[in-house]
Amino acid sequence: MASRAGPRAAGTDGSDFQHRERVAMHYQMSVTLKYEIKKLIYVHLVIWLLLVAKMSVGHLRLLSHDQVAMPYQWEYPYLLSILPSLLGLLSFPRNNISYLVLSMISMGLFSIAPLIYGSMEMFPAAQQLYRHGKAYRFLFGFSAVSVMYLVLVLAVQVHAWQLYYSKKLLDSWFTSTQEKKRK
Repeated sequence: MASRAGPRAAGTDGSDFQHRERVAMHYQMSVTLKYEIKKLIYVHLVIWLLLVAKMSVGHLRLLSHDQVAMPYQWEYPYLLSILPSLLGLLSFPRNNISYLVLSMISMGLFSIAPLIYGSMEMFPAAQQLYRHGKAYRFLFGFSAVSVMYLVLVLAVQVHAWQLYYSKKLLDSWFTSTQEKKRK
């Protein structure tokens, strides 16, 4: 064996690493998926904080009604969408399958469902805006329905990717659990 300061061991050219142990694929996948989900959770946190700020400004009337409109009804239940993300984060340190499953189920209930309801709630206003060019709610001079549809589309993508990666992570954890049971 070679030391840090000395020459390489006799009889080897450095290509004898094939026999060494490797990290199992499901562990590598678990680390990668956790990282991806954490990034999505942070993006979701930014969306959530912006929505909380918008709702706070609207309710507290810190700006005029022309600048920031009152919140839509779907925004209130969407505030609970932070809970599935927190459950997801809590599942990571010890690979807690129960927390991850609860996170995925509650994401459908607290994140996806309010977004679907929001798209239906805002549809008449969007239809009126694009057919007649009339908007009645505004966010800093922009049509509130247009801005909120952009937020809605971004949130749907974040939650869809979060669910996809969570499912893959769950499969990865099940693989490692099954291998432990076989031994």
